[in-house]
Amino acid sequence: MSESTLTPIVVVQDRSVPRYTVSVRALCEFTAKAGDLDQRFTPTPTAREGMAGHLIVAQRRGQGYQSEVNLSAQHGALHVRGRADGYDPMRTRLEEVKTYRGQLASLPDNHRHLHWAQLRVYGHLMCEKLGLAHIHLALVYFDIGSQQETLLEEIRSREELAALFAAQCERFMRWAEQELAHRHARDAALQALRFPHGDFRPGQRQLAEAVFRAHTARRSLLAQAPTGIGKTLGTLFPALKAAPLQRLDKIFFLAAKTPGRQLALDAATTLKEHGRLPLRVLELCARDKTCEYPDRLCRGDSCPLAQGFYDRLPAARAACLTQPLLDRDQLRSVALQHQVCPYYLGSEMTRWSDLIVGDYNYWFDGGAMLYAMAQAHDWRVSVLADEAHNLVSRARSMYSAQLSRAALRAARAVAPPAVAKPLERLGRAWTATGKKADLPYQVLEAPPARLVEALAGSVGAISDYLAQVAVPLEAPLRDFYFDAMAFVRLAESFGPHSLFDLTREDERNTVLCIRNVVPAPFLGPRFACAHATILFSATLAPWNYFADLLGMPASTAWVDVASPFQASQLQIRVAHRIATTWQRRAASIAPIGELMARQYAERPGNYLAFFSSFDYLQQAHGAFAHAHPEIPTWQQSRRMSETDRDAFLARFERGGQGIGFAVLGGSFGEGVDLPGERLIGAFVATLGLPQFNPVNEQMRQRMEQLFGCGYDYAYLYPGMQKVVQAAGRVIRTESDYGTVWLIDQRFGRPEVQALLPAWWQLDPPSAATPRDPR
Repeated sequence: MSESTLTPIVVVQDRSVPRYTVSVRALCEFTAKAGDLDQRFTPTPTAREGMAGHLIVAQRRGQGYQSEVNLSAQHGALHVRGRADGYDPMRTRLEEVKTYRGQLASLPDNHRHLHWAQLRVYGHLMCEKLGLAHIHLALVYFDIGSQQETLLEEIRSREELAALFAAQCERFMRWAEQELAHRHARDAALQALRFPHGDFRPGQRQLAEAVFRAHTARRSLLAQAPTGIGKTLGTLFPALKAAPLQRLDKIFFLAAKTPGRQLALDAATTLKEHGRLPLRVLELCARDKTCEYPDRLCRGDSCPLAQGFYDRLPAARAACLTQPLLDRDQLRSVALQHQVCPYYLGSEMTRWSDLIVGDYNYWFDGGAMLYAMAQAHDWRVSVLADEAHNLVSRARSMYSAQLSRAALRAARAVAPPAVAKPLERLGRAWTATGKKADLPYQVLEAPPARLVEALAGSVGAISDYLAQVAVPLEAPLRDFYFDAMAFVRLAESFGPHSLFDLTREDERNTVLCIRNVVPAPFLGPRFACAHATILFSATLAPWNYFADLLGMPASTAWVDVASPFQASQLQIRVAHRIATTWQRRAASIAPIGELMARQYAERPGNYLAFFSSFDYLQQAHGAFAHAHPEIPTWQQSRRMSETDRDAFLARFERGGQGIGFAVLGGSFGEGVDLPGERLIGAFVATLGLPQFNPVNEQMRQRMEQLFGCGYDYAYLYPGMQKVVQAAGRVIRTESDYGTVWLIDQRFGRPEVQALLPAWWQLDPPSAATPRDPR
């Protein structure tokens, strides 16, 4: 493992001296930051622009100029490493290059102070490496827009820099020694950790062994495991057991929804209490859910929790380490006690936590925080992704972007003069693009170069304006700016993995979209960065669908965990005589209602009925309530609040009776645990296939070109995943019994039944009446 990591690691040299390795950047961020938190939006170069800027600076230097110089030094138990941007041996000048946009004067003083601190540490390392008595130090600020350089220089002696370096290290050492002790205690406790429940559930051991082997082999794993076996603990426990052996710095547990995060926190608590485990657990939450002052700007002159943030951070950071669990509530409590921002305190604590629980976007998104930090600090990480069947659709949304002509008009209406002309040029390029498409929906070969150039010009103009005036943008211009930046970034990487389409909503409004179809090119580096990535769910079949679309490595392993449930626990019935295709949907409502009423009369209790859309649900619910008013019903509504969702689920009480109507693939189709009599059956109407429309048809065609199975990848597999997930709500424990009705003629097809769980046994078509599976 590289030694530029921020997290403590015991490195064997003479088998007796532990070493704490830290990057120059991390050392200085810890010791040199002071004053206010200043997160006002300022236009910063993209990663690609930053690399290009560094290259331009290097090319301007004379022969013999050295770029990316590796440097390191030891101070007691502290090992400091990093790469200096450039060194000119002819001038004995070491350079730290920073790219920016706009006015250099707008750079906050604490940023400049941090840059000097880094450069002086590099200066000490270079003096030690080359035996220099003095060295020239230069901060090179490179303006991406004008490509002009501003040099700030000083000359320092070897003795001066050594003293500064020693002071930095001594300030960090107490923390480093504490971290070394924590890492040693953590790894020792993990090696001694035993499974908290005495024995594994059936199937849980098979899953745990597969996860442990994947870590040992440093490979990714697709794990399909049935609902109810304890997948969270079955993946987290072996990952933690592997951490000392594989020298893992951190484990990231990622979930698609809040209930998945809570399961991980509960499992971590169980393990900590069972093994008296000194494990630091942190929950990451979105900024808009943790901000205490959403109406204030993120800077010291506006928000009281940003004022003096870095001055109060050390005490808050130390207080966090005394907490048994840093979930959202506890993190907020510590932050407010110390008057610092909860969100940015959470960001800081990612550096010092062992298990981090959060959403997929923290690792898989284009600007993912955890992925960026793992790269910057060379962390060795394990990634566990729960309910991973959601990852395809989530990743597609992460790498898609759209712009509307209406939003452009709104932005132009409030744009200052310096921005108005570039937006006008963009409007003309947009019009030219629209002339190429004369249909309501049309896929074009690629984003036109003229359009992308005009978009980039508009983004640059707004960026330059922001850098000069430092005032908030009007909301329409701000929103368009962010959307345009995302669009330009994706246009730069456009390829066969995505579509560029134009939708003509009316005579005045068109929508341009870069629509990702295959996230693989974007996610591949994420899998390569992790020591091991475990994707697990009850519905990950067929494995090649996920491997192809997500870009998983060729070495990825696959395990299909045997179900602990018996076929006798679940009666699977197929309504062969009912068709639920869109053309016959209206005619299906009455027979579906009669089927549901017969099943309910045969075995009263709590049921869930799933329909493929809200319109279908509302029609079916209205007809059923009218025909059978004696049967209690309740229904999911559009945009339900968290309180409303809780109330919906509360109706499923032990001993209760009634039918809840829900949307297939929605909030109640997965991640809902209603064991025993809380749910005794489900009705699933339709195969859950995505809507047949021009967009999905284009996606089908693209996947047919890439993989040769467009219909399966675009329609059948995503639809059947929803069906199996919905049916999986019924049997949750080994003592549950229930009934699932699959309502559609197509459920009788062999290719459809092949996608159902292997432990299911479908009743023959001749079994025409419901029965109690017990």
